[in-house]
Parts: sequence; C-alpha cells; structure tokens
Amino acid sequence: MYNLKGKVALVTGAGGRNGIGRAIALRLAKEGADVAVNDIAENPYAADDTAWGGLSDVVSEIEAMNRRAISVVADVSDAKQVEKMVDNTVSHFGSIDILVNNAGTKAGKDRVPVVDLTEEDWDRVQRVNVKGVFLCCKVVARHLIAQGTGGKIINLSSLRGKQGAASYAAYSASKFAVIGLTQSLAHELAPYQINVNALCPSLVDTERVLHLASALMSKDLSAEEQLAEFVERSEQSVPLGRLATGADVAKMAAFLASEESAYLTGLSIPVAGGALMD
Repeated sequence: MYNLKGKVALVTGAGGRNGIGRAIALRLAKEGADVAVNDIAENPYAADDTAWGGLSDVVSEIEAMNRRAISVVADVSDAKQVEKMVDNTVSHFGSIDILVNNAGTKAGKDRVPVVDLTEEDWDRVQRVNVKGVFLCCKVVARHLIAQGTGGKIINLSSLRGKQGAASYAAYSASKFAVIGLTQSLAHELAPYQINVNALCPSLVDTERVLHLASALMSKDLSAEEQLAEFVERSEQSVPLGRLATGADVAKMAAFLASEESAYLTGLSIPVAGGALMD
C-alpha cells in the first residue's frame, strides 16, 4: 500500500465505467488521495451504458471511501477549459500534487492505412492525445512549481507509443509524442522535484475495445463476432494470455504517484503482460 494521504490528484478521461481513468482515480483514492475527475462530458459513454452515471458515479465511489472528490467537465484540447479545470481543482482542494493524463480519443475512422487516413482524423487524434497532454502538463506544472513541494505527472502513452502497427499511424504517432514530451518535461521539472513518467499499456479491457473491434475487424462480421475475434487475436499476442485491466494500469499509477518512485523520472513503462519486453 502507498500513502497518498493529504495529496490531491487530477485524473483526466475518468468517466467510463470500465475505463483506465476510473480505475486510477479509485486506486489513488484508496491510497488516501482526494481526487478531481475529468472527462469531456459528464457521461461520455451514455449511449453505450444507460445504467452508468459517468463522472458523478465516480465521485460517489470516491466519497464512499471517505475521500473528497469533484467532477470537472472539460475538453483537454482547449487551453481555456484546461486552465479553468485546474483552477477549479486547486480552488476546491487548496493544492494539486498529482496529474494523470489519461484522456484520449475514441478509436474510429483513424484506424486505417496511412493512404486512406484523412487530415481531419489525423488532426483529431493529435489534438486530444498530444495537445491535450501538453496543455494539462503545462498548466499543472506551473502550479506544482509555485507550490514548491514537488509533485507527480503520469502520462498515458501506449504499447503503440513504443511499437508501431498497421492502421495505427495516427494513434501510434500521438503516443510516441507523449513519450517524447514526458522525457523533455522530466528534464525540465527535475530541479523542482517533480517526477514525470509515462505508462504504456497494451490493449486494456475497456469500453474502447468495442470501438476498436468495429474499426479494425471485417465488416462482414456481427458486432459480437468482431469483438470476439479481436479479443482472441489480442490475447494471443500477450505472453500472459489476457488483456490488461484498468486495475493493472492503476497499480502502476499508484506506485508512480507515491514516494516509492521518488528516484524515477522520464520513464515509459510497458504494462503489457510481456507483449513488449524492454
């Protein structure tokens, strides 16, 4: 267990029931942190899961652990909205200590060969996955420097940020960029005792798997068949024989958010079940 009591965390992209963001937010709260949870809408997966309340349900779960929590709806690719999100977090809790940049685009028309990739879809992925991380890092880093008490920034890259694949060009390029940003920022913030690291999960069993399967599998298959075939293929590529879970990623996030990782910065750590071995 890690002691995050007295710490305040901001986790972006935390509105999905099965998402990485929710799993990380709950794990940080379990370790003692108060948490601000963000997404682009109060319930970004309302069409997929009508029984799920989105951010409000995550806040309720955190409060049930006797931790403080707020939800902050914002588009991380919009500078003014990011400024307001971070200001609201600091105003409510009095400080900020941990940033987890988890927000990302849903898979869709961007998962095609480069020759078929539109400029619009390329820009959409870079806007959220790269610009969004940049803006959140920039604004939160300013607060961390001003506080003078150190801090932790954790960026979600991907296995595809270390290893490209066909039909993943836009996504892979964005996640490679996150690793480059992480390394540069680690150098810049080290004098302030602010650690900056990236997590690189393989495929995680979240709501996004259905979108990925629909984008990448044969259109002749039903949605259920697409999902089953996509999951089977993905599991076969993992030595541990299963997809990652949000909890797998959250365990590493909790470690990087704690003082146990005080001497680690600039890393990009695979959470991939052996699918990538550095």
